[in-house]
Amino acid sequence: MAYESLVKYTPKINQQLARYGVKFGIYKNGHFDERLFPFDAIPRVIDADAWDTLERGLIQRVDALNAYLKDVYTEKQAIKDGIIPEHFAFASAGYLPQCEGIVPPKGIFSHISGIDLVEDKDHTWYVLEDNLRIPSGASYPAVARNLCRRCDASTFRDLPIRENRDYPQMLREVMDNVNCGGINVVLTPGRYNSAYFEHAYLAENSGAVLAEPYELFVEDDVLYYGGEDDRQRVGAIYRRTSDEYLDPLCFNHDSLIGVPNLMAAYRAGNVAIINTPGNGAADDKGVYYFVPKMVKYYLGEEPILKNAPTYLPIYKDDMAYVMDNLDKLVIKEVSEAGGYGVVFGSKLSPEDLELFRQRIIDDPRNYIAQEVVDFISLPTYIGGEVVPRKADLRAFVLSGATTRVWPSGLTRYARQAGSSIVNSSQGGGFKDTWVLSR
Repeated sequence: MAYESLVKYTPKINQQLARYGVKFGIYKNGHFDERLFPFDAIPRVIDADAWDTLERGLIQRVDALNAYLKDVYTEKQAIKDGIIPEHFAFASAGYLPQCEGIVPPKGIFSHISGIDLVEDKDHTWYVLEDNLRIPSGASYPAVARNLCRRCDASTFRDLPIRENRDYPQMLREVMDNVNCGGINVVLTPGRYNSAYFEHAYLAENSGAVLAEPYELFVEDDVLYYGGEDDRQRVGAIYRRTSDEYLDPLCFNHDSLIGVPNLMAAYRAGNVAIINTPGNGAADDKGVYYFVPKMVKYYLGEEPILKNAPTYLPIYKDDMAYVMDNLDKLVIKEVSEAGGYGVVFGSKLSPEDLELFRQRIIDDPRNYIAQEVVDFISLPTYIGGEVVPRKADLRAFVLSGATTRVWPSGLTRYARQAGSSIVNSSQGGGFKDTWVLSR
């Protein structure tokens, strides 16, 4: 294919990415290691027909998840109707009682959803995870494609590749749609955050102000940026800070990277928070099990996209199956993210299998088990040669006046042969995702 001409540019493009500060920090053993996010110039290519199906399925899924978030924090009708067990919904670590009864501007909870999928060898796409809190990664393929275009402009002229430079504009439209009057702000914890490059990139290219917590303050339930003499009202804040650190007066009192009384301004309807606090109630790995039921319940439609076959040990039959097949399944802790808390039963020793067996029995709500999806490997340029590596796709769904899917995405690949762990926080690399048009 024509993209093969890009392979030779991989080292050069990585040098440019390093020069521009396109990095991803990794926290491991208590240490912060900021490094280049390795890029491979051989893209993932998705044809128009396959993308049409993915797009419809992603919009459907995110619309259902937004409906569930509104429901779980207000009417709780799905719980009353037995779609999701009450004890299961409220036991989620991502469910925040502080958000009870709050309906955000326009009723949108997840404005930017990162849906992680894999493609099976029979070309079936499976959703592995829904990320509705602060999903990162859209900036990396956008920047990388610009560099690829400089190296080999003819490839992008000759092939019908859909444009991906419009993500910041899509983000701005999402913020403008819910803005309560004032400027748009991207709230960053600071340059030592693992995705700081992305925070700065998105702020600059969407026309928002990049702000650290000390530059924001609340007065009379209104959020402001700047000082007393040059204050500007903030109407929408795209926060890149976890819920528990967002407001020290409401959540973690020890937080130094939050904005005191931000939740009071949000509760009063004076600022939109993107994404809203409490979204973890819907992207808990256990709640994931119920998303196909949400689609049927809220939208009256059959799910277009499939979940990976999943078992909940809280159910007797599922527990029995997990106990009998633990050595063949993937075990996941429901509250973990970034590839942490994922264990392949086939790689455990007999002693560790028994240890996990007992952990699941002792705390069944904390685990799910999934069948291993034999997802495809993609050609990847590593160490001077093209080799196969497992890869997933993070698709970005933006909910504003309408729900739209960015026609691109972050393809992450495992750098180690035989590994299925592709997360950037686990040392994976990334590719661009080419969506072909007609």
